[in-house]
Parts: sequence; structure tokens; C-alpha cells
Amino acid sequence: MTRLGRRRFTALLLGSALGGCGGYEVKNLVKSDIDLVTDEFIIETRLLVRELMSKFYARNPDQLLNGSLDTVEARLSQLQDTPGPLSFRELSFAQEIAALELVFQEEFTGDRVFALIVGLGGMLRRAYGYNTESYLFDTLDSEILSTSARNIEILLWRLKNNRKSTGDPFLISSAYRGKIDNLSFERIFGKLIALEDMMSRIAGDAGDRRVTKVVHTASSVFIPLPI
Repeated sequence: MTRLGRRRFTALLLGSALGGCGGYEVKNLVKSDIDLVTDEFIIETRLLVRELMSKFYARNPDQLLNGSLDTVEARLSQLQDTPGPLSFRELSFAQEIAALELVFQEEFTGDRVFALIVGLGGMLRRAYGYNTESYLFDTLDSEILSTSARNIEILLWRLKNNRKSTGDPFLISSAYRGKIDNLSFERIFGKLIALEDMMSRIAGDAGDRRVTKVVHTASSVFIPLPI
């Protein structure tokens, strides 16, 4: 059964259960315990990405001048109102790691914060099958989840170490002018990494961490997500 077929079957199960359930959360009738846990992971992941967006704009307000929207609230709404994959004309429709690479291209003149959030948020959405909720018969790919975690580690490393030709960071986060003055970014990134790794273990194949070897040998290169 294809993913679309499974979700249609789930919808039929949900519809058949609508009759006599009172105030009970009807949708939970077609959810396993793992589905309920996955739902919490999806919610927390998206909240953390939104928090990162707000924090990056607070430290890099000039980036709002480079994009199509000029307020943080508008950017947050844009992110929330876009279902499925994150793809936008102003980034030439770059997605996931292609969008993340824009952040570190000196010739890029657009909104680097937006590029980072589109890349990060899109990658994490893909890791959860672009779903906002999980139902029976939905499956997650543990390798994609694990690879996403490694890419977050790489992103954090590059934010700290990659510099423009002027010596300035591409985006200000935890440190500026050699001084570490804000660890909240690292805490959020750390939470995202932990969530992806934990969900990877839940999804299965937890012992397969081959991709970590790539990080140790080439920590500046994002890892393509499995197809």
C-alpha cells in the first residue's frame, strides 16, 4: 500500500469512528502510542525552528532588509502558512541543504536567516514525511532522521567557523567578535539534534550511525538526505 493509500485508509478508519465517541479525541483512535509520541516530536521541532528564526532575526535584523518581507511576524506567518516542502521564489526554490548552502555563499544577497530556516525547517519536515501528525501505517525513515541530526551539527559548526572574506560571520549567533555571549542558540540546536536522534532510535535501526564517520572527516559538508 502506498503512503497516500495508507493515509486514505486511515481517513476511512477515522470517519467510521466518528459516530459514538463523545468528547474523546477521535483522531487518537487511529493512532498508536508511537504516533502520539511522533506528534509531540513534530510539534516541538516546529516550535524550536520558529524560536530559532526569531532569535536569528533579533541578532541579525539587517537580514530583513534583504528579503521579500520586512517583519519577523510576517516571516513567522509565512513559515506557518506554508504546508509541505518549503520552497520559495526568492531563494530560487532552493530547498533543504541547497537552501542552507545559500547562507554561506558570499555572493548571496538575499535574507540569510530566511535561507537558514527554509533549509533547516524543510529538512526536518521531510524527516517526518511532511506530516503535521502521524497515524497508523505512517512510517519514518530512521536514516533520514539520523542524517538530519548530523546536518544540524554541521550547520552549527559552520555558523561558528565559516567567515566572509572580511572575517565577519555570515550570521551572528552564539558569538560575535570572538566573544561568546549567547548560548541559547546552541541549546536550541542541541534540542533539535536530540529529538532527531531519539526519533531515529524509535523509528528503528538505531545502531546504524555510519554517517557520523562523515562528520568527523568532512564536518563542513552537508550530507544529502537519503532518497
